Amino acid sequence: MRPVGRRALPRLPGCRAGAGSAAATFGSQVCATVLGLLLAAHAGVAGAADGPAVPPAASAAQDFSAAERLLLMSPQLQQVRPPAALSYRFRKSGSLEEGFDDRVTIRLQRDADGGCCQAGGEFLTGARRLELPQVEHAQGNPVTLYFLEHDIREMKRLTKGSTYYFRKRIRMALYEAATVREASVTYRGRQVPAREIRIQPYRDDPNRARFERFTGKEYVFVLSDAVPGMVVSIRSRVPAETGSGALIEEELLVEGAEPLRLGALRP
Repeated sequence: MRPVGRRALPRLPGCRAGAGSAAATFGSQVCATVLGLLLAAHAGVAGAADGPAVPPAASAAQDFSAAERLLLMSPQLQQVRPPAALSYRFRKSGSLEEGFDDRVTIRLQRDADGGCCQAGGEFLTGARRLELPQVEHAQGNPVTLYFLEHDIREMKRLTKGSTYYFRKRIRMALYEAATVREASVTYRGRQVPAREIRIQPYRDDPNRARFERFTGKEYVFVLSDAVPGMVVSIRSRVPAETGSGALIEEELLVEGAEPLRLGALRP
């Protein structure tokens, strides 16, 4: 675990915000947010709107956590052959609001050079659908980016807090305090090895009094090389104020997989 409170977060290489790009869509500050950092990792290309590209040697020397490398910097689409679609189930439950079941689809097309990938898709459907940009030259699975943007917007809606602040707390948690464990998950009827990342961005937040009901919120990311796109599931959970249930729980799960439970963790 890294020392909590460290302010200087290393910049992921490759953040680009050219005209019409996904980064430009989110605004000029996107390179400083968790979404910008996700886009940088998923894009895998040099150049930045807010400064010169980081030379490869300098990038290699920067300090990234194991969680950041696994979640944001691994080539998650290298085994996917476009055109292709990655399908996920989405479920919201908990005592705070009415739950629902929905779907998420990531569509992958070939780049101009024939490689992988231009990535886009639909996050939820109907009135719940979240409008999000395409990611050019994607190497990582943008479903993580889309889930976190949905989650951050929901946090703003429920707490009236700042989306920039929530993004920063998630990035700090990945850098400073994430846990990474070996796991085993069921995918298409067979057990496959996986890795699990857990963060609690608001547990030690000095501003926790502003959204006390949500300070126990935990995010769990499960990834496996045996699954197309590597992302098996993403779950965010706010425990109930009393009892063992959840105030809010949202889970995204790749088609063909079963949810990872505590009992599935390897010792």
